[in-house]
Amino acid sequence: MDFLNCMLLCLCLAGLSVQAFRSFGRSKAIPRTRLPPGPKPLPLIGNLFEIGDKAHLSLTKLSERYGPIVSLQLGQVTTVVISSASMAKEILRTHDHLFCNRTIPDAVNSFKHCEDSIVWLPVSDKWRNLRKICNSQLFATKVLDANQANRRVKVQELIADICESKEKGVAVNIGRAAFKTTLNLLSRTFFSVDLANPSSETARELKETIWGIMEEIGKPNVADYFHFLRKLDPQGIRRRLTYHFHKTIVLFDSMINQRLESRKVQDYIPTNDMLDTLLNMSEEKNEEMDKTKVEHLFLDLIGAGTDTTSATMEWAMAELLRSPEKLAKAQAELDQIIGKGKPIEESDISQLPYLQAIIKETFRLHPTVPLLLPRKADSEVEIGGYIIPKGAQVLINAWAVGRDSSVWDNPSLFTPERFLGSEIDVMGRNFELIPFGGGRRICPGLPLAMRMLHLMLGSVLNCFDWKLEDGVVPETVNMEDKFGVSLHMAHSLRAVPNS
Repeated sequence: MDFLNCMLLCLCLAGLSVQAFRSFGRSKAIPRTRLPPGPKPLPLIGNLFEIGDKAHLSLTKLSERYGPIVSLQLGQVTTVVISSASMAKEILRTHDHLFCNRTIPDAVNSFKHCEDSIVWLPVSDKWRNLRKICNSQLFATKVLDANQANRRVKVQELIADICESKEKGVAVNIGRAAFKTTLNLLSRTFFSVDLANPSSETARELKETIWGIMEEIGKPNVADYFHFLRKLDPQGIRRRLTYHFHKTIVLFDSMINQRLESRKVQDYIPTNDMLDTLLNMSEEKNEEMDKTKVEHLFLDLIGAGTDTTSATMEWAMAELLRSPEKLAKAQAELDQIIGKGKPIEESDISQLPYLQAIIKETFRLHPTVPLLLPRKADSEVEIGGYIIPKGAQVLINAWAVGRDSSVWDNPSLFTPERFLGSEIDVMGRNFELIPFGGGRRICPGLPLAMRMLHLMLGSVLNCFDWKLEDGVVPETVNMEDKFGVSLHMAHSLRAVPNS
């Protein structure tokens, strides 16, 4: 059942539901003069029809009309949308302690994932332990440095795959190639195996499952706006997500059991991958990291890491192919610093300011999570002269922030040069550019994601010249996006590699 039909059903149910009337009454008890400005809500459904199928665009249009802080009533949920760097700073830094928890979508209750997910857990001792493990054991600089060889091998395999396409004279599906490489980069780092082996049925199923997870979480769900519908799951989103979660957890469970059996062998040689690290911790401090936590942590990291990184790679290539002069400038820098035809090393990244600028500009124009994962107000707080009520959902529109004309000159143009000589980065300190979020809930995988992106993009640009498929010119590249938790190109980018 699609979202519109479900919403119409909800209108009927809400009209008969005492709970809906009571909840709506409570939301109306908040004087609208104290709330941020916004469109007047309709009875029962509020402003749900204001959202549309591309929420980042419709919310940006609302911010252009009402300002950088907008209030909406989405069914039973009071929602505040932030669309400027200064307002984002208020949420992510000044009042981060009041907005560090999340509203939980009904879908992620599937398979009890929210109970062990570093993404959705409230700030608590359990969450802090998981965060500490990520920062000190998984994504620390010394750990990532020690695993450079694995990433180098996976990028070399990407280059080999593109070489094969070049010899056959066929175009490369950039998103698919990036997804395969990203999945293998992560799985090699986590498990010392390749999960994207094209000959493996398990790999194909996992790719479909990961895409299924991100698609289902990103769908508008009426059960999130009318809580009395959660048990009914009218769109079947929780049911389908339970299936996807189960398949992924079963795979991880099998891999963990195999590793546990291997570790019992007397002459076992440690792999020193992330799985070994977590199993060591589980044996030493069982209360901090047990098997269930390991499985759900990998579910978060694999799901988010593959989807967002491959999408960013595709957007970057699309923008460069639309701007041949930018592509030539990037290749000239690589030729001068690295030498044409050579894959780059992670140690080279600091010497490639234009490549870094390309990644930043791609994040600005195409943040892979256009609406940062929702936050929840733990108490009533004043922001920008308005009151955000306790329990309100807060969305930060990173897509709108990156295109704010009061901050960026010609914000719709792809101009990496704007970051040359600039101290703006993506580490959560500069709120004009927040693709990974900010505050204590900034994405823990940021250090690995940045290494992977520069390594992949720099290598494919330096090892090949690229052109669009016959019949496509820079002016006609379709840049339409597809909204979800992550922002993908609606039409896959295909490009032809040359020597």
